[in-house]
Amino acid sequence: MKLAVGKKQLPTANYQLNNQTMPRVFKATEIEKEEKEVKRDYLDRHMPHIICPDEVKRGEKFAIKVIMGEEYTHPDEHEHFISVIQLWNRETLLAEARYTAGVYGNPSHPEIDFYITAPEVSMNLSAMAVCTKHGLWQSEDKAVKVI
Repeated sequence: MKLAVGKKQLPTANYQLNNQTMPRVFKATEIEKEEKEVKRDYLDRHMPHIICPDEVKRGEKFAIKVIMGEEYTHPDEHEHFISVIQLWNRETLLAEARYTAGVYGNPSHPEIDFYITAPEVSMNLSAMAVCTKHGLWQSEDKAVKVI
C-alpha cells in the first residue's frame, strides 16, 4: 500500500518485529519543503509539538506541554481522533496519555501537560501521537539542557 503526498507515493508498509507489526512513523523532517506547504494543514493537525523550557535545573520538577497542531485543529470523532500522546527522552518512554473519542470536543487541539523531574544529564525530548485514521506521528526533537 502507498500513501500519496503531493506527487510522490510514500510506502506505508509495516515491518515485522517479534511477530508484532511496527507502524510507519511520520516525521516532518522526511517531507520536502514544497510538499510541506501543499500538505500544511494535514501535517500541522497531526504533528505533536513540545513546549517546555530550554534549560532546567537538575532534580527539579518541570512542565512539558505536548499539543497537536499549531494552526489547524484535529477532528475528535468516533472514527477519527487522537488516541495516544507519548513523551520520550531519546529511546526512553517518560509518559503516556490515552484518550477516547469525544474527550476534547470537535474539532480541537488535543494537549497534555506532563510533569517530570529533571535527570542528571541533558535530554533530547520527542513526542509521539497516534491518529486512529492516519497513524503514528513524531514531533521534531526538543533539546533540554540540564544545569
